[in-house]
Amino acid sequence: MHFLTSLFYLNPRYPKLPLDTKLLGPRIVLRMGTPSDWRHWRALRDSSRDFLVPWEPTWPPNSLSYGHFTGVLRRHGSEWRRGKAYTFFIFTHEATLLGGIALNDVQRGIAQKATLGYWIGKPFAGQGYMTEAVQLICGLAFETLRLHRLEASCLPHNEPSKHLLQRLGFEQEGYAKAYLQINGLWQDHILWGKAFHAGNQTNKNP
Repeated sequence: MHFLTSLFYLNPRYPKLPLDTKLLGPRIVLRMGTPSDWRHWRALRDSSRDFLVPWEPTWPPNSLSYGHFTGVLRRHGSEWRRGKAYTFFIFTHEATLLGGIALNDVQRGIAQKATLGYWIGKPFAGQGYMTEAVQLICGLAFETLRLHRLEASCLPHNEPSKHLLQRLGFEQEGYAKAYLQINGLWQDHILWGKAFHAGNQTNKNP
């Protein structure tokens, strides 16, 4: 169960979220990143570089710079305002940065779906934080944004992600050859999906 500290507002058809939205879980808080998060973000990404690089697109040379970070935040803000993506940082209740999670490529109309993405710093992996974060994001997607479906993908040898998605009710739906360019190589991915349960009437769009 997730709780929003801000009420969502509506465009003519679909709900959107204010930029100050926070999702609260038993151990974590999800919120949009701000420029003041840069030093903690840089330190966590830098110390986790070897852990993260095999699973992510190639890092640009300036990937840890303040300019790059604020540019990414501007893009996140623009996507959020347009209802195209919602990117959160993951913190403990004591404000320790753990990682990030996002609903990307939000599609409305006949699709009503989004793509899940996430990362976590090496010191915090395997401690259940991402399980809690994905649960919060699924609640946001299905209950608040009223989406019908979430999709995700992972490398075939990414056992932690496979176990995470299976544990949270995602079903393996396919295998895509050379699907995404990860760490400089076009790599195969396992495709996952999770649909909203049809019995929950709160997911009906106006």
